[in-house]
Amino acid sequence: MNKIKNKFDLSRRSFLKMCGIVGGSVVLGGCGNEGLEEDTATDSIINVDEGIEIIPTAGTNNCGGRCVIKAHVKDGVVVRLSTDDEPDDPKSPQVRACVRGRSYRKTVFHPDRLKYPMKRVGKRGEGEFERITWEEAIDIIASETKRIKEEYGPASRFVHYASGVSATIRGNTLCQRLLALDGGHLGYYNSYSTACTAQATPYTYGTSSTGNTPDDWVNSKLIILWGHNPAESIFGTTLYHLRRAKEAGVKIIVVDPRYSDTAIAFADEWVPILPGTDNAVMDAMAYVMITENLHDEDFLNKYTVGFDGEHMPEGIDGKESYKSYVLGEADGIPKTPEWAEKISKTPAETIIKLAREYATTKPAALIQGWGPQRNAHGEQIVRGATVLATMTGNVGINGGWASGAGNAGRQSIPSVPIPENPFPGKIPVFLWTDAIVRGTEMGAKDGVTGVDKLPSNIKLIYNLAGNTLLNQHSDCNKTAEILKDESKVEFIVVSDIFMTPSAKFADILLPANSMFERNNITTPWNSGDFVVYANKVVDPPFECKFEYEWLIEVADRLGIREEFTEGKETIEDWCKWIVEGIKNNHPEFPSYEEFKARGIYKWTYDEPLVAFKAQIEDPENNPFPTPSGKIEIFSKRLYDMKNPAEIPAVPKYISSWEGPEDPLTKKYPLQCIGHHTKRRCHSTHDNNPWAEEVEAQSIWINTQDAEARGIQNGQMVKVFNDRGVVILPAKVTTRIMPGVTSMPQGAWYDPDKDGIDRRGNINTLTSHKPTPLAKGNPQHTNLVEIESI
Repeated sequence: MNKIKNKFDLSRRSFLKMCGIVGGSVVLGGCGNEGLEEDTATDSIINVDEGIEIIPTAGTNNCGGRCVIKAHVKDGVVVRLSTDDEPDDPKSPQVRACVRGRSYRKTVFHPDRLKYPMKRVGKRGEGEFERITWEEAIDIIASETKRIKEEYGPASRFVHYASGVSATIRGNTLCQRLLALDGGHLGYYNSYSTACTAQATPYTYGTSSTGNTPDDWVNSKLIILWGHNPAESIFGTTLYHLRRAKEAGVKIIVVDPRYSDTAIAFADEWVPILPGTDNAVMDAMAYVMITENLHDEDFLNKYTVGFDGEHMPEGIDGKESYKSYVLGEADGIPKTPEWAEKISKTPAETIIKLAREYATTKPAALIQGWGPQRNAHGEQIVRGATVLATMTGNVGINGGWASGAGNAGRQSIPSVPIPENPFPGKIPVFLWTDAIVRGTEMGAKDGVTGVDKLPSNIKLIYNLAGNTLLNQHSDCNKTAEILKDESKVEFIVVSDIFMTPSAKFADILLPANSMFERNNITTPWNSGDFVVYANKVVDPPFECKFEYEWLIEVADRLGIREEFTEGKETIEDWCKWIVEGIKNNHPEFPSYEEFKARGIYKWTYDEPLVAFKAQIEDPENNPFPTPSGKIEIFSKRLYDMKNPAEIPAVPKYISSWEGPEDPLTKKYPLQCIGHHTKRRCHSTHDNNPWAEEVEAQSIWINTQDAEARGIQNGQMVKVFNDRGVVILPAKVTTRIMPGVTSMPQGAWYDPDKDGIDRRGNINTLTSHKPTPLAKGNPQHTNLVEIESI
């Protein structure tokens, strides 16, 4: 904000009062610890009985919790937050806020909020803007949207996928609706969260809905959390059910390079593993099961294709089977635990014990997190676990788990509809920077669908409430250079509540309102039988608006206002439409007024949802939705792609670029991953001072690696590879295995004049190279070196 040229008129008294409550004093340049200390004192003297209204709302950031927030409001100011205090029940767990939800006021009412529409006056990316009116901003946006469509065609217009607003009504999907009505735009598929598992899981099962609902975990005897850290990432009510399973005596094993908060809270055992070597350990587990005859052969024979040579698709040699691969019949390399130990650094005896325990403890659930599949060959990790679940016969039963994506849902919640896009082409979303630089060269080999070739490079980007325009995309330095070149992308619109690293690259920058300043409806990530009404709590400060308000005006200038709004002029109009849709799908749902007043609706069920129960109990009448109708350990569809080195027909360990076996380790010997931290949800809350107290940004390094480099705990270090340099404090700990470092993802990229990031953004070090099949983001595949400074 210090480069913004306009002088703000602090005319909105209520906002100042909010900032006063939050920060102790209003300082446009920031809010320091002194204010935090004053705030703590302020909180402690609030009398909740004196004219305070408690309004139910919700966290609608892109955080898995979607917690219930109760805003305590007095005289138009949010003075305190509390959370769900309804009785905790196995059928209806509380939807409590974590540390992020408890500190929302420090983010939402931060004095650095954007306040007015602005247009860029310096070079793109410098962050220099001047204030303009909303009328001027909308005129420019509408004009550029028209011009670029006429000059380059609709495929040159791209709505960036990322959004910090995760609700049924959000800016990026509203903008897709607008452009679809205006002739079309370049579409995308995948996400940065689940690209590999979303693409790879259906090759085994025909669907990504492979999870039982978490209320089934209490029926397991063993839970293996493989790269899953719900204690920090938060997935709906999963922690309640994990705790309930733990209390019921279910053994829990965590496989992870880090001794995560989940491992601390729940694990009976922690199995460290080098990033990207998961398939080596999985293959070795399969080897143990096969050679010790622990696998469920009857299940494999009945329900699967491709496990052994006797059950292959017609015309496929038996040596292509998974069993043949594991025993080394095809390549002469038996996938023994000793072989896997050399690759993964997981001891052979640990692998043997894990294999025997998983194979002989039934029912058991091997639950994959999404982190491991964000690796160079993340597709293999996904399919490897599905094979283990199949070999142990844990598919389609209570207490089991089919592995893979693990999606499980029992409700149907509508969102604002997006009309069919007149332009049918789509890209894998991770390749959007490629579509800027070489879009017209991109076709099927790049994952383009719907058209043979893209007719245009990207020339216009709408980036609404998202930070993946720069911060959350790989290789920030390279991305910044692409965006700075105004001959490539000619116009960028950004709407946000802060001057984020992405916002600095806007041509028109719009001040968004926050989740406390509008109505919305939201549901949790992946699992959780509830839907939350996020009530508007206070008025937006200054000239902040929700995207829908100004998109209506853009639609008006484009001549499609009536089609865009369908007569719904406000967000609340759409909220009512959505509730009617929920009621159509679930007649027991309360009225709009009742839902809004209570703030949450929780469904209850007598039995857990078990994925593939029908397919296992009655396979004749319920085939798996695969081409063969069975679980496809061997995928003919993958085989026909004729790229066995990178896209094998059965899951395999593939030694990856920038993995532990890459010769580049001589130059950069440490693997670097970027875990989700409890202090942020992606990049949201990075500027929240309370969150900084929860966990300051630092890079985790094992004590052995630190000692070898003369690095002390808390010392500033230089982390670098060929893509960039980051300087931040070191966290020297035994909670991460030797050879691995981890920089919590989401810190705001902050390069100095020499291009050295001073905040600790891992994407300074990550790569634009996609995964082979899904074309997903391999942001945990990085080699680095660390030096003390």
